[in-house]
Amino acid sequence: MGKRVVIAEDEAIIRLDLKEILEAEGYSVVGETGRGDEAVELVATHQPDIAILDIKMPGIDGIEAARRISANHRVAVLILTAFSQRNLIEEARDAGVAAYLVKPFQRGELVPAIAVATARFEEYRAIEDEHTRLSEDVPTHEDKLRTRQMVDRAKAVLMDGHGMAEEVAFAFIQRTAMDRRVRMERVAQEIIDGTLTP
Repeated sequence: MGKRVVIAEDEAIIRLDLKEILEAEGYSVVGETGRGDEAVELVATHQPDIAILDIKMPGIDGIEAARRISANHRVAVLILTAFSQRNLIEEARDAGVAAYLVKPFQRGELVPAIAVATARFEEYRAIEDEHTRLSEDVPTHEDKLRTRQMVDRAKAVLMDGHGMAEEVAFAFIQRTAMDRRVRMERVAQEIIDGTLTP
């Protein structure tokens, strides 16, 4: 059985296209809607692996839906947007969105975008699990977000400066933190400062 997906897209024709592409690729579409508030309910009901959300929807927008979904469920969130403004992308990332795809997209772009969303979501889970394991206090959303942003910056340094693939860069940060028994945030800061190199 393929990964389970909820689709939230207010344009019915795009929603139908998404469903057809996903099912042809072996995914199981367990819920679909044109409203952001209903997307949150569908995720709660079906507990999918992936939620694909349009940014502009009635009810609540995709970013708010992503924020609510990420706060309560372990689901990789992929945002569809006709806009590629940096501030919107940053707001989406802060809401727990793992990846985005700009519309109109080609059929061949959807599955790789889902793969990116799933991989980044697994990184977010690893960071959350580390916070839970190493914290005496319950980590806040801001703590987890700060760590994610720091790790993303360190990954960029490793990717740009050392030619690493994104997943290899994350694995280096995670492995170094585990070997040294420190937080990934500390390793990331050392990479950013240039005091730690692979």
